[in-house]
Amino acid sequence: MTRRGVSSGSPFEARYGFSRAVRVGDRVIVAGTAPVPPAGAEVALGAYRQLLRCGEIALAAMAQLGATAEHVVRTRMFLVDAADADEAGRAHAELFAAASPAATMVVVAALLDPAWLVELEVEAVVTGEPAG
Repeated sequence: MTRRGVSSGSPFEARYGFSRAVRVGDRVIVAGTAPVPPAGAEVALGAYRQLLRCGEIALAAMAQLGATAEHVVRTRMFLVDAADADEAGRAHAELFAAASPAATMVVVAALLDPAWLVELEVEAVVTGEPAG
């Protein structure tokens, strides 16, 4: 089976030896994706905007592998503060409600950068009909 990986350009990918997303067969797996801003920009403020940024990065990587938001079957959201659950959930709904994936939200002690409030993992299946 063919394995194909893509990069989002994050400096952590080369440094830590991973791909932003990998496709094997009909499965697309997106690594934990933090709200890394575009070059020269600041990290977005608030869990809502940060999760949207995570989704933007993840969906761009998925598109390179032939997947869309409608193919998403599972997501995992990592939050550093449970109080941000509604804001992260609102962003998640905007990104993935059409597919209504299985979703997990976990509160963690910290993420790699103290400015990051959220991180997102995504899994998709690209076969037959979209997940929605």
